[in-house]
Amino acid sequence: MNEIILRQEGLAGRVTLNRPGALNAITLPMIRALKEALARWTTDDGIVLILIDATGQRAFSAGGDIADMHDALARGEHETARRFWREEYRLNATLANFPKPIVTLLNGFTMGGGVGLGCHASHRVVGDSSRIAMPECGIGLAPDVGGSLLLARAPGLAGEYLGTTGTRMGPGDAIFAGFADRYVPEETWPELTARLEASGDPAEIERVARPAPESPLAAAEAEINRHFAGGAFRDILESLARTEDDWSRETLARLEPHAPLSLAATIELVRRARTASRIETALANEYRFAHRVTEQGDFLEGIRAAVIDKDRSPSWVHASLGAATAKEVSDMLSSLGTEELKLEDVS
Repeated sequence: MNEIILRQEGLAGRVTLNRPGALNAITLPMIRALKEALARWTTDDGIVLILIDATGQRAFSAGGDIADMHDALARGEHETARRFWREEYRLNATLANFPKPIVTLLNGFTMGGGVGLGCHASHRVVGDSSRIAMPECGIGLAPDVGGSLLLARAPGLAGEYLGTTGTRMGPGDAIFAGFADRYVPEETWPELTARLEASGDPAEIERVARPAPESPLAAAEAEINRHFAGGAFRDILESLARTEDDWSRETLARLEPHAPLSLAATIELVRRARTASRIETALANEYRFAHRVTEQGDFLEGIRAAVIDKDRSPSWVHASLGAATAKEVSDMLSSLGTEELKLEDVS
């Protein structure tokens, strides 16, 4: 079975992620196949729009296929993970800068690497089943695939909140946070797809879009901005701990299982992305963390606890949530020298 189905339908270059049994988790062959197709379609005058969807009801894509990464890292093969990230991040940049409209239909789970494929598009459609999140801190990584830039562009300090807690956004939240553009009831997606293929005009989305559902995230904006304004992650923790209310307790509970170094680094990644506001810069900073975390962080243990043994009891490098220091974060995000991410490379 093809993991990714690529073809032309009418005026649209069509991409369908096709690993429903694995929640359409992204593999390196899928990344390479899509990158090659996009290169062809860039100069194909018969294709005026790209449409990306997925097979199955449960997920657009729940992320990268990290089980194989665990096996390689356990053998000390760090380059396997690094190669995956380099090629994935280059694809993310290609999608964000693509010269033709890209429409994505984000049903079900869209997380991690799925965000990188689906949320840098020019026209992002969600429905009632949509659940979008950046949950990387739960496996000892940090928001990547350009996700730090998406988080940085969210209203107020919602990006810091979403990136550290990994909160799943429904359709209303996703539109509020800037991870999606329009809400379209999913029963009308087949009709929308046919219209997009026939016309090549993303304005078809506006003809069937409906008002976005309510956003619990928007309702919590004042609380988020109040507590996540601290200079460092430990300041955020202190602010939450001082406030005895249900929202603060719930937020602390969401943070508790996550890797302390990842949490502290996420705050810095989002703030750097907010300053630079370029996907190239965001990806370069994210790659610095990812490159190093294969050897000197919590990623291997995070995958073990979440995916391999599934005991949900990781033993992080740091024993408490606020233990990671500013120097450790700075070291993780410092220049890699000759190993810096080069988006123009092909290897």
